[in-house]
Amino acid sequence: MSETKQPGAHHVSRMSGRDPHEGHRAATPLELLFDLTFVIAFSLAASQLAHLLAEGHFKAGLIGFGFASFAICWAWVNFSWFASAYDTDDWVFRSVTMVQMVGVLILAIGLPPMFESIDKGEYLNNGVMVLGYVVMRVAMVFQWLRAARQDPSRRKACMTYATAVSIAQLGWVILIFIDFSLLVTLAFVVVLTAVEMAGPVIAESFQGGTPWHAHHIAERYSLLAIIALGEGVVGTVASVTAVVEGHGWNPDVALVCIAGTGLTFGMWWIYFMLPSAEILHRFRKRAFVWAYGHMLIFAAIVATGAGLHVAAYYIEHKAHISSVATVMTVVVPVAIYVALIYAMYTYLLRRSDRLHIWLLAGTAFVLAASVAAAAAGIPMTICLIILMLAPVVTIVGYEFAGHQNRVRALQDALREELHPDQQPISTR
Repeated sequence: MSETKQPGAHHVSRMSGRDPHEGHRAATPLELLFDLTFVIAFSLAASQLAHLLAEGHFKAGLIGFGFASFAICWAWVNFSWFASAYDTDDWVFRSVTMVQMVGVLILAIGLPPMFESIDKGEYLNNGVMVLGYVVMRVAMVFQWLRAARQDPSRRKACMTYATAVSIAQLGWVILIFIDFSLLVTLAFVVVLTAVEMAGPVIAESFQGGTPWHAHHIAERYSLLAIIALGEGVVGTVASVTAVVEGHGWNPDVALVCIAGTGLTFGMWWIYFMLPSAEILHRFRKRAFVWAYGHMLIFAAIVATGAGLHVAAYYIEHKAHISSVATVMTVVVPVAIYVALIYAMYTYLLRRSDRLHIWLLAGTAFVLAASVAAAAAGIPMTICLIILMLAPVVTIVGYEFAGHQNRVRALQDALREELHPDQQPISTR
């Protein structure tokens, strides 16, 4: 466990690993400050996606958003898992974190030219984004090497992380200097992504792992989910503004505000039904699917905010797509989000619930109804109100009966006998 510092002092401390069973472990003020840079990154990604969708450039928008989402989420993941295991909160750790924050902001600045290059179909202009990653990765490799030197018992795992990060970063840099075609570049991206994601699996499964804290990491992911949900609020404000500017203050303003806020609130509500911390503390090997799956969850949340922004463009008569296509820009990410939440619940608890089938069917009906309403020429504000009810189906089902099923399923899961490779990590 890291050396204990006096309150207020941030002298250099030995990076020997945090206690994975530490009580009341919560996100630190530094981690919260670090997360603010991702507000900017998510906002730029969402605005670029909304613009391309409103123009009808669906393919370019989705490809660019997929690339941006992975880059943003992976940058956050790299820092957060390391901090969960080795946060010393000394002046060195703080200073290196500041460098990583600068890298995130550079990454964010590089998002618009990346989207534009994909839209034009020439080559992937990711030079600025890679520069941001270089800044972050130099800092990250320094952190892992420091941990490897100061925590000998976990040296192999730390070195595996440092090696994987370095190899992947070298590949990203190559993409700056060689102008491959967009197709070849995307193939290159797939390979590098595999390298990126294989590093943690090898380090944690075959090299002894790191002392990350299950409750802390679950809280960190929930906080990023809330940041991503902020894009829903931004999209709501954009839609409300569009109504006010086009028609003045009228009942539609209230309807759009209720629809956007209600949808965002409902998505927040169902996210916190996941028993992430309890399960990860008991079954640490389930962290990989949980962590990687969350990147899709975050992307779906941000895309929902982008869809609400597209609705604002439509209301302002600035969108070049139909009302049905506009509604679909919100329906699709909401459907993906809800499906992922149910899939993650089933994965964590290793249980299927018959009630979930009915709730998913009800959700699908609501989503289909919003699309049908748009096809029938019903105003966009009413379509959004109908769409808002999609997460409400799950909320009502959970509050009336689902919470009891969750309690029983969690109790059964925690009573399961662990296999040898699933034993919770011990404090040294």
